[in-house]
Amino acid sequence: MPTPVTLGAHPLTIDELVAVAREGAPVEIDPAAIVRVAAARALVEQLADDPDPHYGISTGFGALATTFIAPERRRQLQASLIRSHAAGTGAEVEREVIRALMALRLQTLASGRTGVRPVVVETYAAMLNAGITPIVREYGSLGCSGDLAPLAHVALAAMGEGTVRGEGEGDDEMDAAAALAAAGIAPLVLEEKEGLALINGTDGMLGMLALALHDLDTLLTTADLTAAISIESQLGTDAVFADDLMALRPQAGQAASAANLRAFLAGSPIVASHRDPAVCTRVQDAYSLRCSPQVHGAARDTAQHARMIATRELAASVDNPVITADGRVESNGNFHGAPVAYVLDFLAIAVADLASIAERRTDRALDPARSHGLPPFLADEVGVDSGLMIAQYAAAGIVSELKRLAVPASVDSIPSSAMQEDHVSMGWAAARKLRRGIDGLARVLAIELVTGCRALDLRAPLQPGAATGATRDVLRVVVAGPGPDRFVSPDIEAATALVLSGAIAAAATAQISSEDPS
Repeated sequence: MPTPVTLGAHPLTIDELVAVAREGAPVEIDPAAIVRVAAARALVEQLADDPDPHYGISTGFGALATTFIAPERRRQLQASLIRSHAAGTGAEVEREVIRALMALRLQTLASGRTGVRPVVVETYAAMLNAGITPIVREYGSLGCSGDLAPLAHVALAAMGEGTVRGEGEGDDEMDAAAALAAAGIAPLVLEEKEGLALINGTDGMLGMLALALHDLDTLLTTADLTAAISIESQLGTDAVFADDLMALRPQAGQAASAANLRAFLAGSPIVASHRDPAVCTRVQDAYSLRCSPQVHGAARDTAQHARMIATRELAASVDNPVITADGRVESNGNFHGAPVAYVLDFLAIAVADLASIAERRTDRALDPARSHGLPPFLADEVGVDSGLMIAQYAAAGIVSELKRLAVPASVDSIPSSAMQEDHVSMGWAAARKLRRGIDGLARVLAIELVTGCRALDLRAPLQPGAATGATRDVLRVVVAGPGPDRFVSPDIEAATALVLSGAIAAAATAQISSEDPS
């Protein structure tokens, strides 16, 4: 079982959040956090008895914020808030996203800034640890006042209403009440302020940002690797990646990408075979080969900026109203998703361009006019076999979609709540399209990997370098080498699984590490 993750003691890291969301790591609540939660709750209960109205405690919500609610109706108010806001529609959201959302909301509840009772914190932790995943629908959040609908579906399940799934994606849908009973968890009966505290946060979009950044760590290295394989197999040069050339333009991401390319191509007999100007008369490689570190590096820098924003947001306690450190209950606008939405959109641009340049490198390998001696479409029997012709079509189709998904969601805003919420972030939508973009990028890199490794094999008897050769060997376990046409789709799916798992990047980096004399 994965190591437990403690909530309420320090800001969550991206790796901790991924462990809970994707790997099923259990959560524990820091005992000091429960003390803070109880103290904040005592303040809320004092205000609940105050004849003067306090937003979210003794009033309605949103456009109904001036409506005073009598004490005997406040439980109904909280339950009605959750039921009415659980208005999602569309396809189910992935389990890992819902678990990330739940962990982030639980982290905020444990901060002692929301005014919920300790039992609310304990119930959310118990649901996560029992593997109870509320069914959340794809559409419903505008990314302002928090991810209201997605968070409300989770809160509804904690109340014993709505539907959930148990451990694993394939479990049957079941009533939340039955799932809670089976796990020995009592349904929540919400008191003053608690309904708002459960739905006012950027947790959904932030969870998807954290998962995307985790995946991009692997995909950025993989992109450098597949570029190296393309450069090597298309008889490109590594001279343009020299450290002193990169230093002339001091961009950190570019330098890191170029360093990877140098390492992945180091000692390659194929590269060495045409290093002599008498053998190779080309002056320059095409941009998709020569400018790989510039494009990949820009994506790296974009991801670094997004990580900075995500790290700040992971340290936040977002609610409205919020309990301050000196005991005030204050309305605020921290639930607005703009900071997260902007970087989600920024990453979508980087992802689309990474896939675009990878597809161009793939296309060059298949064109005998540009591949420098490789057969058309890397076919076994030209004219009878089509080789990887349609694999490139698939990559092109994905890239076209990624370009559409790069159009920002955060520039849009549709007013809601009778114009009280008159500017919204659309951050949830930005996160949803980035998730699709990450999946598309992995598939385009997998197609470049399959193409590049076949091209390496076709350069025999020349052999690839140690890192690229090790990568090809890992791929060959699940994807056969050159030969007559066969069913291509399983090869692409198998390669995509290797890319997403990190096995491809790990094979190359392990080879580099084993050869590092330091």
